[in-house]
Amino acid sequence: MLRYLDAGESHGKCLVAILEGMPAGVKIDEKFINNELARRLKGYGRSDRAKSIEEDKIEILSGVRKGITLASPIAIRIENKDFKIDTLEKVTKPRPGHADLAGALKYNQKDIRNILERASARETASRVAIGAICKLFLSEFNVRILSHVINIGGVEAHTGGLSFEEIQEKIARSSLNCADKTAEKLMIEEINKIKQAKDTIGGSFEIITEGVTAGLGSHVHYDRKLDGRLAGGLMSIQAIKGVEIGLGFEVAKKSGSQVHDQIYYDKRGGFYYKTNNAGGIEGGMTNGNPIIIKCAMKPIPTLMSPMDSVDIETKRSFKAQIERSDVIAVPAAGVVAEGHVAYELARAYLEKFGGDSLEETKRNFASYTKQLKEF
Repeated sequence: MLRYLDAGESHGKCLVAILEGMPAGVKIDEKFINNELARRLKGYGRSDRAKSIEEDKIEILSGVRKGITLASPIAIRIENKDFKIDTLEKVTKPRPGHADLAGALKYNQKDIRNILERASARETASRVAIGAICKLFLSEFNVRILSHVINIGGVEAHTGGLSFEEIQEKIARSSLNCADKTAEKLMIEEINKIKQAKDTIGGSFEIITEGVTAGLGSHVHYDRKLDGRLAGGLMSIQAIKGVEIGLGFEVAKKSGSQVHDQIYYDKRGGFYYKTNNAGGIEGGMTNGNPIIIKCAMKPIPTLMSPMDSVDIETKRSFKAQIERSDVIAVPAAGVVAEGHVAYELARAYLEKFGGDSLEETKRNFASYTKQLKEF
């Protein structure tokens, strides 16, 4: 069983995480992991902090020797370069849209700083690092994952018909991780308007995963359905308010004949689909098609022109306290989501093919692949 636990606060000394269950023999490329951490900080509309203070680097503390996993828990550390949590002022004015008030009420905290430090999206750096390790594992099975922005503030990107490689090539040249150059220009204009108004803006992104074998997950129990696990984890990312798999909410507007993917068979290639409305998952299990997931991100709730709130001590009305913030972080949220998808898929691969070493896992996978071909 693959699992991880992370800890750390936004202005704390560091972020730490432990990944348990990764088999022995997986090559760990620290340069790749650090590049994933750098991707999390990019995107038009990010604050200056993302360009300076948060230049994240991973430090591997255990579980890896000479760049190869040992099967023991992998412990990682990411230093916070602005460690000052003990000297920061008390916060008593909760910000609308944050965990501030709900957390203060739940944990009986009179200083909201004790809530917002952990609730901060700074925590996602750990998720990206863990996800990067899982990506390295999945690459051994030729699984590829990308995310790209498809909407910002109502401006839609049109990427239908583009291949994985074409999207990958286009987003590499985009400051918004968007594969539609025309839409990107309009998105940037919208972001500039919002920034001038001292407001924030949200959007949506799509995650595409290629090369995933059929049969991961299960229909047998609710907590083993892969779509449920993916959606639940993605919804746990800060500011994500909606997750769709395949057609998602569009299925409610269509007839069955317009929704369900018809099945075909070819003697050389086996079973296949001409469409992928299901988004690669049927009955809680992968069907061999690319996994397509869309996530909706709300506008960041910390505004430079703060909203109305109430001081939890005096009970008097105030303008909510201003904390460091971005105008938009949709491209970065996509990178975080990639990491979670990688983690859940790595879990699913190890549940089905797991061995104590990568070699054993790959033998099990090869045997199953043969079974699929002979079915």
